[in-house]
Amino acid sequence: MIKIAVLVSGSGSNLQALIDANLSGQIVGVISNKPKAFALERAAKAGIATTVIEHKHYPDRETFDAVMHQQLLDWDVDLVILAGFMRILSAKFVQAWEGKMVNIHPSLLPYYKGMHTHQRVLNTGDVLHGCTVHYVTAELDAGQALTQGVLTVDLHDNVQSLAARVHVLEHLIYPQAVEWICNGTIQHLENGQVLYKGQALKQPIQFCQL
Repeated sequence: MIKIAVLVSGSGSNLQALIDANLSGQIVGVISNKPKAFALERAAKAGIATTVIEHKHYPDRETFDAVMHQQLLDWDVDLVILAGFMRILSAKFVQAWEGKMVNIHPSLLPYYKGMHTHQRVLNTGDVLHGCTVHYVTAELDAGQALTQGVLTVDLHDNVQSLAARVHVLEHLIYPQAVEWICNGTIQHLENGQVLYKGQALKQPIQFCQL
């Protein structure tokens, strides 16, 4: 059984979606850099181990990441899930977990990497928007995309309504992508290639919400 750790900073709605999904893997621990993150309460209620590693207590990003890395090793983790973890990770940490760490981003990657995706979509007038689960690499939001949730932007949408609609899709596609990793449907090979059902994954698997 794959052992999973989830990194959080906030409310943990995606963590809750993962808990509720009854994954074939086991969430063995949750790490937060914020001691008051509600995600910690969600984890405790589910009987999942938690630890707080406050970044402000460390002199630099590398030292903070090294402590976090050691905690993941102590839990014997196979897969790291970023779920609203509001910290930029050091290159060394990312390299150590490359192929074993996934993130969800609120856009249809490779479009709109970085911040303020909903506003940028509205500014551009795009018809389609959504979210993407992807492997984490040193380049921002550039790792292999695994799944995407796609929705049609409504004429009356604003930043808040788009964010709420994308959240619904996140709670659908993140547990699905993680489950596929847990049961071997998605595999990350040592050469960096990603397989879906034994075949090279060239495009993310898309789920639509019209």
